[in-house]
Amino acid sequence: MEIFGKANRIRLLSFNTPQMRAFHFSWFAFHICFFGWFGIAPLMAVVRDDLGLTKTQIGNTIIASVAITVIVRLAIGVLCDRIGPRKAYTWLLCLGSLPVMAIGLADSFETFLLARLAIGAIGASFVITQYHTSVMFAPNVVGTANATSAGWGNLGGGTTQIVMPLIFAGVLMLGVSETLGWRLAMVVPGIVLFLTGIAYYRFTQDAPNGNFDELRARGELPAASGEHGMGQSFKAAAKDIRVWALFVVYAACFGVELTINNIAAIYFFDNFDLTLATAGLIAGLFGLMNLFARTLGGIFSDLFAKNGGLKGRVRWLFIAMLCEGIALMFFSQMHVLALAIGIMLVFSLFVQMAEGATFGVVPFINKKALGAVAGIVGAGGNAGAVAAGFLFRSESLSYQQGLFYLGIAVVLASLCCLAVRFTEATEAEEAKAYTDAVGDDTGAGALSLR
Repeated sequence: MEIFGKANRIRLLSFNTPQMRAFHFSWFAFHICFFGWFGIAPLMAVVRDDLGLTKTQIGNTIIASVAITVIVRLAIGVLCDRIGPRKAYTWLLCLGSLPVMAIGLADSFETFLLARLAIGAIGASFVITQYHTSVMFAPNVVGTANATSAGWGNLGGGTTQIVMPLIFAGVLMLGVSETLGWRLAMVVPGIVLFLTGIAYYRFTQDAPNGNFDELRARGELPAASGEHGMGQSFKAAAKDIRVWALFVVYAACFGVELTINNIAAIYFFDNFDLTLATAGLIAGLFGLMNLFARTLGGIFSDLFAKNGGLKGRVRWLFIAMLCEGIALMFFSQMHVLALAIGIMLVFSLFVQMAEGATFGVVPFINKKALGAVAGIVGAGGNAGAVAAGFLFRSESLSYQQGLFYLGIAVVLASLCCLAVRFTEATEAEEAKAYTDAVGDDTGAGALSLR
């Protein structure tokens, strides 16, 4: 799939172009999705007491919240190839808002588990965000665009940890009990999700030159059936070993972030004798690093590509992954609150830079099956979170032990970067595309205010 009219610069304060409207709406939509996806996480101490959940049951709900996303992400990528990111995002946001509001009806472990399972589908929003920015931005800034849109979206993981306890407290001020309070609090993100879906349909378009149906009508885009259908797109991506190498890599970075988002608040609450609000605030710091950390990963990916080409992008990915694993092992051994917070921030920096570096590589694997590649790699993040979830559901394994073993797994996963290679012809082609995209602009991956 060859898309023309891509932007070669990110003008942050501009909303006049379809590229920048897609950029801003995609990160904001993904950000809001976190409020629905993980809105219940900082309230789990209250839910645990209300529903009488055990540690194993809480672990099962954590796994459920990310398990279904694996399947939905695989499907949503090829769906983007077919109907475009605009319609895909609209449907996901509007339908996803329903189980977010309905979780308040849960009155047992089983119903709560089913609600978190259904809500997990919202996590597929990440794939659409990365797809939309990939088709809107040129090679010299696509790593930065992907990383920033995803990073500012992932920032929702941090703001959710801070804002949801405040919403919960506000509901309690109305005079309701804690049992009813957490249920009413979840209605708020559900409503915002639905409204965001309507706005996405109204104000964005699929590509710089129009929506996919318009491009196909003008003959500028292949038909969405037959040789270029969803099955062929997925098959082309699935038979590429590099896609599965990145699947494992993303499992070890975004999967780890999702796991920390789920357990951080209750981890600090239980291990450092903090209040729910304080634990949520500290846990929120981990996600708030997305404000700049994932963007840095994309910027470095574009800068490494300036001198090292696609090999440079892969080299940077390996470095970020290795540092992430080492930092996580150190974090697991911290027993003093101040040190735990400090090392957590260092670990957060590298895990999010690794995520940005991963999707600095993804757009160059197979342009004709971009959605399928993004879907499979994106699904890896949730597959990693499911696997990590089993470390934290066992009654016999402490959170500290689970985090240490997870750090070892990340170090091993970093070796998968070695399997991501490109032919000399592809390297030369992308080097030329990079140079053409930069033109007279010497700033690789540059962001500007206007």
